[in-house]
This record gives sequence, structure tokens and C-alpha cells, in this order.
Amino acid sequence: MLQSFSATTRPEDGPPRLRALRAALQAAGLDGWLVPRADLHQGEYVAPCDERLAWLTGFTGSAGFAIVLPDRAGLFVDGRYRVQARQQCPPEITPVPWPETPPADWLRAACPNGAVIGFDPWLHTPDEITKLENGLQGSGVTLARRPNAIDPLWTDRPAPPAARAWLHPDATAGQTSAAKRARIAETLRKAGERATILSQPDSLCWLLNMRGADLPRLPVVQALGIVHADGRVDLFAQPAKFERLALGDGVQLRPPEAFEPALRTLTGPVRLDKASAPLRVLDILQEAGIATQFQPDPCLLPKARKTEAELAGARAAHLRDGAAVVEFLCWLDAEAARLSADPTHSLSEIDIARHLEACRRQSNELVDLSFDTIAGSGPNGAIVHYRVTEASNRTLIPGDLMLVDSGGQYRDGTTDITRTIAIGPAGALEATCFTRVLQGMIALSRARFPRGVAGGHLDALARYPLWLAGQDYDHGTGHGVGAFLSVHEGPHRISRISQVPLDEGMLLSNEPGYYREGAFGIRIENLLAVRAGSPPEGGDARDWLEFETLTLAPIDRRLILAEMLTEPERAWIDSYHARVQAALAPLLSDPARRWLAQACEPL
Repeated sequence: MLQSFSATTRPEDGPPRLRALRAALQAAGLDGWLVPRADLHQGEYVAPCDERLAWLTGFTGSAGFAIVLPDRAGLFVDGRYRVQARQQCPPEITPVPWPETPPADWLRAACPNGAVIGFDPWLHTPDEITKLENGLQGSGVTLARRPNAIDPLWTDRPAPPAARAWLHPDATAGQTSAAKRARIAETLRKAGERATILSQPDSLCWLLNMRGADLPRLPVVQALGIVHADGRVDLFAQPAKFERLALGDGVQLRPPEAFEPALRTLTGPVRLDKASAPLRVLDILQEAGIATQFQPDPCLLPKARKTEAELAGARAAHLRDGAAVVEFLCWLDAEAARLSADPTHSLSEIDIARHLEACRRQSNELVDLSFDTIAGSGPNGAIVHYRVTEASNRTLIPGDLMLVDSGGQYRDGTTDITRTIAIGPAGALEATCFTRVLQGMIALSRARFPRGVAGGHLDALARYPLWLAGQDYDHGTGHGVGAFLSVHEGPHRISRISQVPLDEGMLLSNEPGYYREGAFGIRIENLLAVRAGSPPEGGDARDWLEFETLTLAPIDRRLILAEMLTEPERAWIDSYHARVQAALAPLLSDPARRWLAQACEPL
């Protein structure tokens, strides 16, 4: 199995670790400590050796941070993780609603007489610290750069990852590494910059057409890079990862300990992404008197705009993945029927996650999951990023809603799909909420928009049916997706705060939801590709864009109240299901083919 169901943290471990940290802070003359969920690469995913937030608090979500003071500790999490935080953390650690409560405001209230709060400058970005310092002005609370305070206390800390890297084929990438490096170098020269620092592994892997296995679910090599304006790249990583691997002319492999001395020898201006580079890098450049310019990572937008080869790979991956998902859904329906007919039959969330992984592995092309499968039944479905463990594993009962959010990493593409399935007859409330979520998903799928529109302009389309009923969800509607890279990729997304214009080739998720704590969760997710569009007859001759739906799997018709749908909405779902059946039927077993024919019948 690729996925483990063991709980990696225990609430009872938190209090003694908090006491040890507080004692260390007092000895160092500090009044508090910032604990991010970040490593020096500032990505969403971290290796086990960098799970400092989980080690201290018990919280294993992929976003959040803690502030530890002598008399209190706050865990700052957004709406996706608040239920999870309450379940995983000991009472000594209080979940704080974030971003509604800025950390500066919390510190002002908690430290009315001022305090010195320590932090590790390798684990925070310039953006993050500047914003916090601005919020603390006049409070008497100050921030202090210090060596990491948790690492000396973490006596059984895992070793850093050391997986071997491999080359990603040029034909699959659609562009050679040399061409990419020349493009980035030209960007630097046009901006008057002599070099840029790349700290995010997926940017380096995209640039150098390489992949690795340093992080769970993310096929990247952990490394740091300096890209020069002449196209040369200095790559700082453990040499053993690249043994007998030719990265090409102009790429020099150097050990990690050479990174800081190399920074001090640069000639400015040096481009730095203040939202992702470690603050310590800025400090080193400033100490050496090297001019810096704050600009976004120059790989972000080129990486987001997929090549034709990458788009073809994404379609192939989704076709393969869709067949696996249908085999799984066919099995799940049969299991649900047995639950209703045989009171002694048992089906658990772990059973579901295991069988879905087995279906994906049947193709022999699955490299990894793209994230741990979210298999939440009944009330567990209301935990947005629920991860089932042996301790939380729930047995399904007829009448449950089963939310399954999953994906695969294939060498030609990354998938991410969510389906909510009725286990036996569904209640009227559940079906009504499901249909509203579906209406929002359809609205976004059908969207046509002029060039220059950003995800923030489209987010309300998916929420509007829920808003009419006084309902909403506490996560973004869509995230960018990589090409055999991160399942969560920026800078584009569909959320209220996104200002990045969408462009051809960008991949996005479309995943509105609705969650009722203690009862059920609903989410429906397809992946989309942005493509050139055209106006309907009589429309303006503008530069239009639209979406191509990549995901191929039926949506549970038993949860759809057809009378709530408009004619265009009914036409969309019937057309989508007809496409799903035509594409997948030749790839399926006989039982799954028969099941699919029923699942895709017109409304």
C-alpha cells in the first residue's frame, strides 16, 4: 500500500513538548516562538524531518502555524482545518480562526506589556515577517531571528530525504531544459537582473526536466538553485541523489553547504520571490551588500501554462484514472447494496481507500498517489481534509454520504477527483445540498470569459446556488495542478483572493462543496484546462477563454434533484455523462461497463 493509516501524532505528546520548548525559550531569553508548517523550500509539502508543527501540536494538516507563549499556545488554521485541529490537539493548544484573527492582533492581546518572539529565518518568508512586524508596530512586541528552538528537543527526528532523482523526458515535458533555461534567462535580462534564487523544488524540477521522490506524494527533488542571466544554473543538493545523472551543459551540481557562500559572491540585482524565498537568503544578500529585486519566481507562470505535450499527457492520465475510478465506484455500489441486505456485512473508510488504490494500481502506471485519499463517511465527510487512520476509521451505515477525494501521480499527468456517493437512500436535505453544489460546479464548467479574467472573478459562480440558500464553504473553489508535479500548484487558482489572470494551458480544479459538522460533507470535483473559446452566435468578437473538463467519472444521479436544475444544467450533466460513457466503456471490465451504462443514463 502507498497509503498508511497509522496516526502519526498523539494529543498527549503535546504538553511535555510544550513544557520543554518553554524551558528552552526562557533559557534563551525569549518570550515566545513561531512554529510554521514549512521547511526552507516554503512549499506546501514537507518531509517527515520538517514536520515541526505536527511534532509539537499534533496537528497534521497541510496549512497552519502556531505561536507558543509562556502561558498559552495558539494554532492558527483556516476553515478547512478547524474541526481537525480540535480533534488532534491537546487542550493546552487553542485553535485560532485564521486569517480572521491576524497573528499580530493575537500577540497584541496576549502580550500587552511587550515580548520578544523568536523565529527561525530559514523557515519564514520576507513577506510573512514584514507583514507580522508591520502589524506589531507600536505594541512593544518584537521579533528576533534565532537558531531553531525545536530541533534540539526533537531527539528522534527523522533523517532528511535522500531519494534518487531521474530525468523527466523532453517529449513528455514538451520542451527541453535548455530551452526553459534560455527563456528564464531572457526574463532576467529584460528585468535587468543578474540572477534569481529558486527555493521551491517543483520550480527546479520543471526547469531542469527532472523528478524525484524526496516528498511523499510529490515527485520532486529537494534542492536550491541559482539561475544566472546567461542561462547557467547552480544546483545545490546532495550529490548522491544525482549519481550517474546528466543534467546537461550549463548545470553545475554543488553540495548544500556551498549555497550560502555562493550567495555572497553574486553580483546584483538578484531576483527574490518574497512570498517563497527564505528570509535568511535575503539577510545573507543584504549582509553582502548585494542588491535585490522582489519579483515572483520566474518559473511560476511558464510552469502553469502547460505545453501541448503536457495537455495530451493530462488527458491520457485522466482517461486511465477515470477507468480506475469507475471500477471502484462499481465495487462501492455493490458493497453498499450488501450493507443494506446483510446486517453482518461491514465496510469501513480504510476498506474504501485501500480498494480505490488497488484499482489505480491495476494499470501498472501509477507512480504514487497525488495525496492521501480523503475517505470521509457521514460526519467525517464534514472534515474538509480528513485523513482516515486506524483510530478514526468509521464503519459505513445505510443512509451515509461517502465523500472520496483522491488522485494519482502518473508519469504523464497528475489527477485529482472528488465524488460524493449515496450509501443507500439519501435524505432530502442531503440531496438538496448536493444539487446546489452540482449547480455551482456546472456553472464554473460552462463559464466563458474574456482574457484578463482571474480566478477571483469566477469564484462566485460556483458559490451562487449555495448563497441563495444561505450556505457556503470555507475553502477555495479551485487550485492549480501540475504536470506530474504538485497537485496544488500556483500562482493561479479560483478563490476570492486570486488576481492572476487565467491563460491557455492552465490546469485547475473545480470543487465546490458543502459541509455540515457532525452530519455530512459534500464535494464534487473535476479538473479543468483553460483553452481558447469563441462567443455564441451574436456574441462580441472578443478574446474569449473557456474550460475543457479533463476528469471522466459519473456523478451520483441518485443525489441529483432534477427538478432543481435548469434546462442548460440538465443538458450539461447528460452531455458530460454521455462523454464519460463513450470514453471509458472500452477500458472497463464487463461488470463495470454495465454499471457505467446505468450510472450515465440521462436525467
